[in-house]
Amino acid sequence: MPDYRPPLPITLTLLRVGQSDRGTFGVLRNGAVPFAITMELPWTDNTPNQSCIPTGRYICRRIRSPKFGNTFEVTQVPNRSHILFHKGNTLEDTEGCILVAEEFSGTHDKPMVVSSERGFGEFMALLNGQNAFNLNIASVPADLSEWV
Repeated sequence: MPDYRPPLPITLTLLRVGQSDRGTFGVLRNGAVPFAITMELPWTDNTPNQSCIPTGRYICRRIRSPKFGNTFEVTQVPNRSHILFHKGNTLEDTEGCILVAEEFSGTHDKPMVVSSERGFGEFMALLNGQNAFNLNIASVPADLSEWV
């Protein structure tokens, strides 16, 4: 009889590539492959519903949200709860959650993300059959000159 072991949870990386008072912008990667982009609130000391969450390692669990349906919640965030991945286009859509989309858009003063239906769909398709995944959140240095 074959030895059955459940698949190990997937590990995704949210690499934040830009951060200002206009938002926090990132790229979601599965291994080294980027597959979607993200938008979160600016960093304001992890204030619930007003800030992106701290960089770090988290476990995300599948839930059924009354507002957003089938999605994933980021757990073990210090002093925070109900942080979801979901569709949306502007900072007003986040409420402290992580918006998943396909493209950055808008203007310098009013950045936004678009094609969130497609981006969120790709995110959920990747996690089909998974009840949880590991999430690593990291930020690239603001000054990339140190990398040259």
